[in-house]
Amino acid sequence: MTWVLDHLGDIAGYAGAHALLAGIPLLVGLLIALPLGWAAQRFPRLRALLIGGSGLLYTIPSLALFILMPLLLGTKILDALNVYVAMTLYTIALLVRTVADALGAVPESTRQAATAMGYRGIGRALAVDLPLAVPVLASGLRVAAVSNVSIVSVASLIGYPQLGYYLTDGYQRSFPLEIGVGIVGCLVLALVFDGAIRAGAWALTPWARVSR
Repeated sequence: MTWVLDHLGDIAGYAGAHALLAGIPLLVGLLIALPLGWAAQRFPRLRALLIGGSGLLYTIPSLALFILMPLLLGTKILDALNVYVAMTLYTIALLVRTVADALGAVPESTRQAATAMGYRGIGRALAVDLPLAVPVLASGLRVAAVSNVSIVSVASLIGYPQLGYYLTDGYQRSFPLEIGVGIVGCLVLALVFDGAIRAGAWALTPWARVSR
């Protein structure tokens, strides 16, 4: 444990970098997935194209995508933008279906009541459908957050500094404690993300608390 105490500053720095590499794409991917998921739910003919097309992104191996990004973006191999873009694509791949399913879970009677009150199209989606879809959407967002934390660690294989560094460096040095630090750090970070999303969903659904 002396080694851990001596490297607390480095561990905190890597954890912060890991949180940014996983968290920012999660937010950006959600913003992009919301209109795509709405379109998939609103227009049945587009559903297979949008959900199937976005799902294909998740089949690309993460290491290959990290290496491919500099060629597509014209960036340097160690530019953090490569990871941000790659992780955003993975987030979109997971969330388009989630958004479509979440909006589809809103009761039809509620939609009809909102329509009778004058809500139409995007206005109804933002004011009625999306708030009611928060519980289902939050569940999918939690899965995407944990997935992002896990996938980001792979980027350490090509030199991006984050908690995955302890996994690769510990393996190369045959140092189990360092590997354990990387694993525990990723686990704690995933739990923090999960707790933050749970808290956000709780804050955004006051009617659920009242019904209980």
